[in-house]
Amino acid sequence: MDRRRFLRSSAVAVLSGATAPDVLAAAKRPGAGDRVSTTSRRDPRALIMDAMGELRPVYEPPLVREMLASGIDSITVTLCDPKFLGAEALDVAVDGLMEYDRYLRENPELFVKASSVKDIDEARRSGRMAVFYLYQNSEQFGDDLDRVEMFYRLGLTSCQVTYNTRNRAGVGCQEDGDDGGLTDFGRELIDRMNALGMLVDLSHANMRTMADVVDYSRVPVIVSHTACAAVHTHVRNTTDENMRSLADRGGVVGICQLRPFLTTKKEDNLHAYFDHIRHAVQVAGIEHVCIGSDRDHRVIELTEEYLAELRSEEGNIDVNEMPWFIHDLNGPRRMEVIWDGLVSRGYSEDQVERIMGQNLYRLYAEVIR
Repeated sequence: MDRRRFLRSSAVAVLSGATAPDVLAAAKRPGAGDRVSTTSRRDPRALIMDAMGELRPVYEPPLVREMLASGIDSITVTLCDPKFLGAEALDVAVDGLMEYDRYLRENPELFVKASSVKDIDEARRSGRMAVFYLYQNSEQFGDDLDRVEMFYRLGLTSCQVTYNTRNRAGVGCQEDGDDGGLTDFGRELIDRMNALGMLVDLSHANMRTMADVVDYSRVPVIVSHTACAAVHTHVRNTTDENMRSLADRGGVVGICQLRPFLTTKKEDNLHAYFDHIRHAVQVAGIEHVCIGSDRDHRVIELTEEYLAELRSEEGNIDVNEMPWFIHDLNGPRRMEVIWDGLVSRGYSEDQVERIMGQNLYRLYAEVIR
C-alpha cells in the first residue's frame, strides 16, 4: 500500500470509527517463548522497559533475542527521522509507521505491537517484546490536529511536542536565543493528546516549553531521553527545576546513554551514567526515574561504514566527539549492566525494579489508553 492510499484509507477509518487493525493486517498471535538465562544478578521475573531506545527494522532475530535475553520486556521506538518539515514530514511519518508495522508483522514470534500496558503483560507471558510507537516531533500533524487521532488509531502512543528547533507547538532546545515556550497551537495539541490518551514527550524541548507543557497538561508527561543539566552541561539536558515540576505532577524522566550528554570522558566513564541516575533520583524521587537509552542495540565499531550511516541520518558529524556510546553499554545486553550497576551502588531490589520498569509501566497505565 503506498502512502497516498494509506492516508486516504486511514482518514476514512478514523471518520468511521474503525481502529488500526481494520486498516492494517493483524500479526499472528504466537505461542509462548522462553527467555535465555543470563549470569546477571537481575531477577528474571522483573519488568524491564526502555522509554526510548532503538529497534531498527534491520535488526535480525538473533540480535533481538539477545535484547530479550537481557530482560527487555518493552521498548518505545522512534518511527522516523524527525527533522523533516511540511508535507515531507507527513510522508516520512507515514512511511516509517508502515515500515515498522511490516517489521513487527513479519516477526510475530518476537514482537507485540503495543497500545496499552495490557500488551506489555501479553508480551511478558509469551516471551516477546512490546513495541510502542513514538514520533520525535509534531511536524507530521501540520496544522491539522485531526491527524493526531488518525495516527493514534494507527498505533501512535506518544509524541514529542518539538524536536530541536521551533515549530508550531513550541521551541526546541537548539534554538539559541529563543526563549519562547508553548504556543496556542501547542495547547490545542496537548488537549487533543490528553483527550485521546497519547503520552506527551518533552525530550528535545527547551526549558521554557518543557515547563509550560508540564504546567498545562491535564495528565502526567514524560521526558523519555535526557540527562541532568546539574551533572553535565549540555543543551539536551534537563534542569532540576523542570525535573521536580515533572515529578510533582506524576511524570517520569528517562536517563539516556548518549555519552556526550553524560560526560566529556571518552574512556572509563560508566560511572557517569549512574551519576545522572543518582542525581535524577535525588531531585525527582525514586518513583519518577526510568531508563530511556536513546541508543543502538548493535555492538558499534567506529568504522567508516558506521560513520557513513551516521552522516546519512544526522548530516555533518564531528568525529572528534566520538564515540557517542559508553563502552560498557555498547551492545544488546546493556540492561544487565545497568541492573547490576544499580545493585552494586546500594539500591534496593524494589528501587532497582522501579527504575528499570515499574515507574514507566505506572505512567503508561495512567496515560496511554
